[in-house]
Amino acid sequence: MTAKAPKESRTIMTDLVLPSETNPLNNLFGGELLARMDRAAAISARRHSRRIVVTASVNHVAFNSAVPLGSVVTVEAKVSRAFRTSMEVFIDVWIEDRESGARTKANEAIYTFVAVDETGRPVAVPEVAPESDLEKERFAAALRRKQLSLLLAGKIKPQDATELKALFI
Repeated sequence: MTAKAPKESRTIMTDLVLPSETNPLNNLFGGELLARMDRAAAISARRHSRRIVVTASVNHVAFNSAVPLGSVVTVEAKVSRAFRTSMEVFIDVWIEDRESGARTKANEAIYTFVAVDETGRPVAVPEVAPESDLEKERFAAALRRKQLSLLLAGKIKPQDATELKALFI
């Protein structure tokens, strides 16, 4: 299987925040944003693997800025790293200023997807070949996040979390 660059999985979804999607403060519901991020990330993972994908976990979500009613919101997703059958997808959320058109990063998230066959069994996925400095940073960090998750779940021993240990030694 040939490795793929993150740009091959890049998915961009742009939409407007409507009144039915907002809370009493006229900001986008967090759950609505989570759903948008999940859809973009699923498309990204499918583009990378060319397989059916299922959401395995939402590893991180940062609601750094409110997304006001009427905002133009862009959700951008790319596969940051692939493991045997799973893929970490990094998602950036941008808000476009209504008057200037300037984009500001409002939120980010990290999701994990697993590629499966038609019977729901996990299948192998291509590796990721990061190109930019940011892609390389996210690629390296993905292994540390995976090791931390496995360590906390009791699936690996502390001495086996080599990437995590390297942070402290």
